[in-house]
Order: sequence, then C-alpha cells, then structure tokens
Amino acid sequence: MRATIQEPSGSSLSVEPDTRQVVARRAKVVILGAGFGGLAAARGLRHADVELTVIDRRNYHLFQPLLYQVATAVLSPAQIAMPIRRILSRQSNVTVLMERVEGIDKESRTVQTTNRRITYDYLVVATGARHAYFGKDEWAETAPGLKTIADATEIRARILSAFERAEAVEDEAERQRFLTFVVVGGGATGVELAGAITELARRVIVRDFRRIDPSSARVVLVEAGNVVLPTMPPKLSEEARRHLETLGVEVFLGEAVTRCDAEGVALAGGRQIRSSCVLWAAGVMASRAAKWLGVPADRAGRVHVDRNLNPPDHNEIFVIGDTASVIGKDGRLVPGVAPAAKQMGEHAARAILSRLDGRTTGPFDYRDYGNLATIGRKAAVADLRRIRLSGFSAWLLWNITHLWFLIGFRNRAVVFVDWALAYVCCDHAARLITDRHER
Repeated sequence: MRATIQEPSGSSLSVEPDTRQVVARRAKVVILGAGFGGLAAARGLRHADVELTVIDRRNYHLFQPLLYQVATAVLSPAQIAMPIRRILSRQSNVTVLMERVEGIDKESRTVQTTNRRITYDYLVVATGARHAYFGKDEWAETAPGLKTIADATEIRARILSAFERAEAVEDEAERQRFLTFVVVGGGATGVELAGAITELARRVIVRDFRRIDPSSARVVLVEAGNVVLPTMPPKLSEEARRHLETLGVEVFLGEAVTRCDAEGVALAGGRQIRSSCVLWAAGVMASRAAKWLGVPADRAGRVHVDRNLNPPDHNEIFVIGDTASVIGKDGRLVPGVAPAAKQMGEHAARAILSRLDGRTTGPFDYRDYGNLATIGRKAAVADLRRIRLSGFSAWLLWNITHLWFLIGFRNRAVVFVDWALAYVCCDHAARLITDRHER
C-alpha cells in the first residue's frame, strides 16, 4: 500500500512501506573432534537449519579398530582413514576447521583454538582419549601406544626394524633381545597386537631372512589383571588366552610392569624380559576436556555427565565418546567403544534438534550389541549377549562387521582385497620402515 505525505509547500511525496522482515539468527553448533561420536553428531544435524562447525586437529577421520593392522603391516594408513572434508562435503551447513583447541569459556560460550575464538549456542565435545601410563609418562618414549596413524607407523617401524637389526647383529644375546616383543595390556588392542605380531613373524616374513629364523621370535603379552579381554564373559576370555598360546604368544597374567626402558621390562613378580620392542596397550586417559570445561572428572579424566550427556548446569554442552563418563540405565559405566560413541553423537544431534524446536528428549539409552576381538588368523571371540562365538565363525563375523563400519566404499573394497590376498598368500604389502627409522 502506497502512503502519501503532504509537504508544507503543498507537493506530495509517495513513500513505499518497509516490507523487510527481521530474520532470526541461525543457531551456531560447534563440534570438537571428528571421531566416531563427532561425525555421528554432524551427520545427525545434516538437515538442520544451523551453522555447524567441526573442529579437529587432524584433517582425517580414523577407523581406530583397524589401527593395529597398520602397526603390523597388514594395511596402509590411507585404507582406514578418510579426509573429514570429503566425508562432509555434501553437507552444506558445515564448516570444517583443522585447529587445535586450547580452551572453552562456558560463560561467553566460546571455544579458543590456536588461531581464533569461535562462539557457539550448542557445543558437542568429542575429543577422544590419549595414552595413560599410570604416572610413568617417561615410559612413553620406550613403549609407544596406539591411538593415531603416527603411532601405528612408529610401531610398524619398530617391529620391522627389530627383525632387521636381529639379522645384522653378531651377538646372540642381542639377537634374542631384538627378536623379543612385549605387549603390555590384555584388552582388545593388546590381544590383537600380540596375535598379529606372531602371525607376521611365523607366516609372513618367515622366508625373507637368511641369518635369523623370524618364526623363533618371542611374543609376550603382559596383563596386570587375572584375565585377558576382561570385558568378555569368563569363558570367552579363557578361549582367547588359549588361542593366543596356540599361536605361540606367552601370556603372563597378574603381572604388573614395574620398569620399562630400552633394555625391556621388569614385572612385579621379579621377572625380567629383555626386549628392544615394548608396546603399550594398558590404559587410556580422556582428553583435557574436563580441564577446559572446569567440571568434575573421574580417575581417567572423563567428564561426569548426566543421562542427557550434559555436564552439571550446562545443558547447551554435550560431552560424548571416550571423553564422557555416563552411567547407563543398567547402572554400569557406558564403555569407551566406537558403537557407544556413535550412539552418543546421534543422541546429542537429536537433543539439539529437539531444543531448537522447543521440545525435550528422553535420556541417552546405550544399546549394547556385544564385543568382538580377533586373535590372529582364523580365530576370534564374539560376545553378542545371547550368542557367544569363538574360533573361525567369530573371525568371519569380526571381518564382516569391521568391513561394514569402514567409511567409504573404496576403503571397504581395498581392505577386502588386501585381506583376501593376505589370507591366501600370507603376505603383507605394507612392510615399510618409514619416518625417523629411515635414518
């Protein structure tokens, strides 16, 4: 409708009414970490009318359950990782930043990275976990853990270099030290590493050397507790131990490590094991998220959150995955495994969508589908709650499950082919000594 204003001179001026509308600002959602939980949250918000920012200090998402196969030369790093930007490239509401988080200000609702401050309306903290040496951080140089691609290539170089040095050395005692491998920690990572190293020595490189017999390599698995795979039912834990010993792994239970250096390890019972290659799979510590947020944490550094995955008094913040300490409806701590992280990420996305719509969601309900662990060629254990498997059938299930959850068709296809060739030909193509071990 046109309005007419009479000016003092008697002329008139036509004025168009202002039809512009105030556009509401889109909510800003920031996700710290692009692991299983962070990606699940980002994907859950793919159709949301929000400004989504995903921050990770690396440019790739890593499929950690297969990281031990990079460490033992079965797979190459690119087969179990994919650029975050590629994964989210078709999601138009997301910005990806490769930054290192340095702090969080809950009052101003900002995240401080190395280069900028980023404001948020909702924050999802999915920054994962790191190695824990139980107060003996100086052991890290001698006994690397397995959390990143850099860790895996470092461990691969150490394993392969040990065989090379054993081939070159003249002293028999030193040769035995190079041919002794110690894995500390009897959880899934430790069991899988020990089995894979034994397979590498006895099946893959057994014909590659002239002065040594790789099949004589000694692989020792040390566990402070009384069983391997303690999250498994006792029968399957015992099955796993028997499979390891059948492969040739020496399993020491109830033996805590008291010394770890370049010469090897000492155990609480007084046993000394000389080794040039000690690998750490005994514990993890959550990221520094609890310190950033200034909230209570458990002994492993995980943030205490409620059943909605919120820290105390801050329902705009969600802490998920290995960073969170949450009690399920069964009264038990939700485990730090990939399926739990994905479910937490999906729940956080649903909760944010509901709050944007003025609705509420129910508490997080973890659905436990079971545990799987492989123990070398043709052997694994599987606890599917109602069904428990061991041996070849569990091994097939383990392979199918891990192929299914790999990100990207190309990665699935390439890994499947490599596994098939490794099974038939007993050959690992990724036997490269790289990085600082080239010197």
